[in-house]
Amino acid sequence: MRVMIAPDSFGETLTAVEATAAIAAGWSAVRPDDQLIEAPQSDGGPGFVDVVAAAGGTVRTAVVEGPLGADVTARWLLDGTDAYLESAQACGLGLLGGPPTPRTARDAHSRGVGQLVVAALDAGASRIVVGLGGSSCTDGGRGLVEALAQGFGSADAAVARLRSVELVAASDVEHPLLGEHGAARVFGPQKGADPDTVAFLEDRNAAWAGQLQRVTAREVAAEAGAGAAGGIGAALLALGATRESGAHVVAQRTRQDRQLASAQLVITGEGRLDQQSLRGKLVIALAAAARRRSIGTLVLAGQVLLDPADLDSAGIDEALSLVDHAGSVELAMSDAYAQLRDLAAAAARGWDGAAAGQ
Repeated sequence: MRVMIAPDSFGETLTAVEATAAIAAGWSAVRPDDQLIEAPQSDGGPGFVDVVAAAGGTVRTAVVEGPLGADVTARWLLDGTDAYLESAQACGLGLLGGPPTPRTARDAHSRGVGQLVVAALDAGASRIVVGLGGSSCTDGGRGLVEALAQGFGSADAAVARLRSVELVAASDVEHPLLGEHGAARVFGPQKGADPDTVAFLEDRNAAWAGQLQRVTAREVAAEAGAGAAGGIGAALLALGATRESGAHVVAQRTRQDRQLASAQLVITGEGRLDQQSLRGKLVIALAAAARRRSIGTLVLAGQVLLDPADLDSAGIDEALSLVDHAGSVELAMSDAYAQLRDLAAAAARGWDGAAAGQ
């Protein structure tokens, strides 16, 4: 059987490339005759640069300001005049130096992402794709705008410079900046924010949204994707970016259609398969693409929180939980590679191809 192994990253524990390797090792140990197509994926979050770099270009580095002020070295990709940046490289949760807290949720910023944009412009990029996801900040992208203004002397100069560039916000998050489904209330708790901090972040973003609306003459904060990466999406949209599905950007660049056309089974996965996954995230998009081709889909996820009806409607034949397999969240995270490898082996032993029409 030809098996396409195409997971996203597993939060802060495994990159998409690492997850692909773990699944391939486990599956091939049980089914050595299967032909494996290793195709790590990303929806714009952590690992985005590594995934798109597989299709060519030169990986570069830039020293930028991390989410709490200390310098970090961020990787980005230049392929001709196309630049691919990853917000998590500059302000990701993994750059906090420890678990997120209410203090880090308040203080973390996106200045480093703006500095990456400046680096790409200085390198001659005419198309800049910013992968959004996995951020530690909820600053509405204000830090990004401030860094651009500093890099070009003023905010007006930065805006003028960007007019000649195609700017793309690559994200599968549809959330607005504010409100019940906004950046602070939905994602703030994942970044260490307690209820008081969530309220503080919401108020701060509301004030920032008012500034963006006055400058752009449109309600940027309400647009789909404005809440991506702690609101960096709102800043990019205000700067003239178009929003594209991160999964679609990766699919085009990696020629996913060609890979799917030769597969008989797709194995994908992510850290948490839940209701947010159903809002256009990579695993669901890939399962839908596989179903259109009558290809079975197996999901290996850190946690599986969808019921059978949701899985069926999403085109997923089976979904297995890494936490259930490991027996605890702690072991699933501390020994993620080995646990995912072993879960893939168990899935290979139990896979019923007939159930998926194989």
